Amino acid sequence: MLTYPEIDPVAVAIGPLKVHWYGLMYLAGFAAAWWLAMRRAQKPWSPVIKSEVEDLILFCAIGVVVGGRLGYMFFYNFSELVAHPLSLFKVWEGGMSFHGGLIGVMLAATLYARKIGTTFPALIDFVAPLVPIGLGLGRIGNFIGQELWGRETDVPWGMVFPKDPELLVRHPSQLYQAFLEGLVLFVVLWIFSSKPRPRLAVGGMFVLMYGIFRFVVEFVRQPDVGIEVMFGWLTRGQLLSLPMIVAGIALLVWSYRTQPLPEGRGQGEETPTAKSTAKSKNGTTKREAN
Repeated sequence: MLTYPEIDPVAVAIGPLKVHWYGLMYLAGFAAAWWLAMRRAQKPWSPVIKSEVEDLILFCAIGVVVGGRLGYMFFYNFSELVAHPLSLFKVWEGGMSFHGGLIGVMLAATLYARKIGTTFPALIDFVAPLVPIGLGLGRIGNFIGQELWGRETDVPWGMVFPKDPELLVRHPSQLYQAFLEGLVLFVVLWIFSSKPRPRLAVGGMFVLMYGIFRFVVEFVRQPDVGIEVMFGWLTRGQLLSLPMIVAGIALLVWSYRTQPLPEGRGQGEETPTAKSTAKSKNGTTKREAN
């Protein structure tokens, strides 16, 4: 087996103030999303211009944190929420749900799309390729914090996590997820979205691939304590991922059968005409065409 690299989960400690690696990974993920968004905003078919990127990242960051925390408490720790409602705000104790964060981002994207005058599908396709880097960094944060480890195994790369009360050799499933949900998903989506696609094709690809990756990794990830495993093998994470797989396939089929290629707003930099409402030949604005 491999030796677990014992890394202090606290990156910086100044008196009572402690900054954890997990929190820094979130910040790094948002910074990466901002940098990638600035690059994507230069594409001629982009529904977002550079001056709108910072607010977009802020909206999505709020959606991730609020949705992720609410999702964790409702999907994985509802009994604690009912018994101690204020536990919802104890974010320093950990507990974030991807599926809740996804819902939060979708709601944030809906609000921001209305704010800048574009459509939800256009904004989701823009945002989807920005997400995987943050997902991968978050899983590395889980690995450093010794949480969400895998099931017992005898593979040569198994590890003993010092915080594990049973001290079993386990799959480093956090690293599997960092690789699949972070690196692989990012590369596929970035390449797939490098040229115009029908509306919601990029979003559909994200939902499909994440659902598949999460469903597969759950077979080697330790089920959450207190969450019943259905049929002796189906975990809560897999149950939540199944609708994503179905929805992803449905979105891709619907997108390629019914949606035209998108039109953008220009070359990324805001110009006097970028905010104009000049009508196109068919009577719609360029914003409306998105």
